[in-house]
Formats: sequence, structure tokens, C-alpha cells
Amino acid sequence: MTSTLWIIFWGAILTYLTRVGGHLVLSRFDRVHPVEAGLNAVPAAVLTTLVAPAAVQAGPAELVALAVAAIVSLRAGLLTMFLVGAVVLVAGRQFVA
Repeated sequence: MTSTLWIIFWGAILTYLTRVGGHLVLSRFDRVHPVEAGLNAVPAAVLTTLVAPAAVQAGPAELVALAVAAIVSLRAGLLTMFLVGAVVLVAGRQFVA
């Protein structure tokens, strides 16, 4: 195998082991409220690290899609927000850019 495939393979294995290890460690303890709140905030933090760089380097289509997704998120769920934002982004890139 090439070195790229080895990197992908071991990265996937280590990611899986990290997730399983975290689950095994946390399943042995009673979760207190601050820890539970922190664990529930992790997906939002990861999503922010993905959205923030794109928002800084965004063009007009991306900024409109981000604004629409933010507005939709006030009324709808995460999946709806994602789908509406993706549709607006694709349409914006087709017609604006």
C-alpha cells in the first residue's frame, strides 16, 4: 500500500479506538450535570470549527447560505437547517458566482 493509504487506514483505526475508549471510560461513571453539558456541547464546537474558516473566506453565495441557515435554525431542526443551507449554497453558486 502507498503511504497515503496507510495514513488513512491508521487514522480511521485511531479515530475508532478513541471513540470506543471514550465511551468505555465514560460508561463506568455517573455523569454529573456539568460533564453532561460539556459532552452535549462537543458537536456544536466541532461544527463551529468547520463553519468558522469557511465564513471568514466566504463569497456572497456562502454568506447568504450561512445567513439563511442561521435563520432556519431558529425555527427548525439541525437536519432541516443543513438541507436548506446546502440548497441555498448550491443555488447561490450556480446563479451568483
